[in-house]
Amino acid sequence: MLQKIMLIRGAIMLSLMLVQGGVLADTGFERRPEVQAFMHEMNQRHHMGMTDLQKLFAGVSVQEKILAAMERPAEAKPWYAYRKLLVTDTRLQNGLGFWQAQSEWLERAEIRYGVPARMIVAILGIETSYGQNTGSYRVVDALSTLAFAYPRRAAFFRKELEQFLILCRDEGMDPAVPNGSYAGAMGLPQFMPSSFRTYAVDMDGDGRRDIWNSPADAIGSVAKYFMANGWEHGEPVVVAAQMAADRGMSARSGGSMKPDATLADLALQGVTPQSRPLRIARAHLFSLEEENGLSWWLSLNNFYVITRYNHSPLYAMAAWELGEKMAAKRSDL
Repeated sequence: MLQKIMLIRGAIMLSLMLVQGGVLADTGFERRPEVQAFMHEMNQRHHMGMTDLQKLFAGVSVQEKILAAMERPAEAKPWYAYRKLLVTDTRLQNGLGFWQAQSEWLERAEIRYGVPARMIVAILGIETSYGQNTGSYRVVDALSTLAFAYPRRAAFFRKELEQFLILCRDEGMDPAVPNGSYAGAMGLPQFMPSSFRTYAVDMDGDGRRDIWNSPADAIGSVAKYFMANGWEHGEPVVVAAQMAADRGMSARSGGSMKPDATLADLALQGVTPQSRPLRIARAHLFSLEEENGLSWWLSLNNFYVITRYNHSPLYAMAAWELGEKMAAKRSDL
């Protein structure tokens, strides 16, 4: 009887350790019906071996910490709090150092893809602090957790898991090895697998698209992403606006950042751009929550392009502001 009690206590302690460590005990993950169906689909559609797939998924653990993180995105913060997290003096100084060290590759990328260095450096700084934090979760665990234990976006992450297995085969990578974010984003630019397959480039010419260890490849990949999504070289990104005092509460704001109104349309809403860059045909009005009220802005095409990288206007604003600050600092040197 005493031995039985000790065994039960041991099992309870092990379960608690697994939960407290952020891992839901999930023995036999590969035997789940939905995982079995996924493996058969990968076998039939992409000719991947069932034995290899079963071995891979037998080692997968559903991560409770990932599910919790999905429910508290940083973009839920107001702009004034979000900005303090991303547009920091440390990130600015580290960005200037990265820009100096990688100036040759940044120049090549700007010539090839038409995307300014300040934008590329800002993105890499916000995503991973220039490679200092590329994520500590195995990508296969992150994507599997979200594909099979997060119903709200399961379809999206199931497709990304499929893309991840294909890219690992194509790139000669062991799918059990790469680490990334809690959402399965990878490398310095935090590309999702589908973005990697579409936009990653071998900028340094070593025969591999290595966004984990090659700053050159990461730089080129971000630049290609922006070019492919419609970045307009030399064009402005966003313009501050003034709102008529009696119109602010009724003005339409938010939604997609895609430019959808002429300046004449916006004027009827009481909106006046604080500057008038040339060739602005259309813009989108949005507001940001400052500590002492709202600030109003006009999203132009290049701002919309940044939101193709991350859909949050807060993210796009932080990236633009960080890039502008770095460019100003470099011009002062």
